[in-house]
Amino acid sequence: MKKNIGPVLALYPTPVTVIGAMNNDKPTWTLVAHIGIIGHDRVLVSLAEPHFINECIKKTGKLSINIVDEGMLKETDYTGSVSGKKVDKSNVFEYILGEVGTPIISRSPLTMECTVADIYKTQNFESFICTIDSTYVSEEYLDSNGKINYNTLKPVLFEFPTYQYLRTGDVIGKCLSFAKKSE
Repeated sequence: MKKNIGPVLALYPTPVTVIGAMNNDKPTWTLVAHIGIIGHDRVLVSLAEPHFINECIKKTGKLSINIVDEGMLKETDYTGSVSGKKVDKSNVFEYILGEVGTPIISRSPLTMECTVADIYKTQNFESFICTIDSTYVSEEYLDSNGKINYNTLKPVLFEFPTYQYLRTGDVIGKCLSFAKKSE
C-alpha cells in the first residue's frame, strides 16, 4: 500500500550542472540541479531569486549549462556554497567563450549555450526558459555517428531530499523495447 507523504517534490535525481554567465568581462558560476526539459527546443534553469547570477543572466540574456562529471565535483560544490555577491568565482574553472559569448567550462564534458526566451516567476524562484544555441561535447564522448554516448559520459546526479551526489548507473534496456520482448 502506498502512503501519502504530502506535496513532496519527488522528481529526483537530476543532473548536476554549473550555470555560467558573464558578469561584465568575467564569468560567474553557480551549482544548479533544478533544470529540466520543457520541449524538444527549450530547457529550463530554475534559480532562487536572490542568486547573484540571476542579474547577470537577465542583463546578457545568455547562460551556459555545463554538465558535471566526477572530476569537477569539488569545484562545482564550491560554486554552490559561496555567493557571487561576496566572492569572485571567475577563476574557479578554466573556460573559453562560446560562439554566443557564454563562458564554457573547459573540463565539462558537455556544455549548452543558451539564450533566455522567457522568465517564469514563482514564489522566491526565477525559472529561465531558454533556447539552445550551441552544444559542445568533448570528442571522447561522441559515438561513431557523432551522437552523445552516455555510456561513457557519466554525469553526476543530485538527489535533493538527502543532498547527495550520485553516480550514473548501467544501461538496463532500450526505451520502448520491453513491450516487444513480451509479445
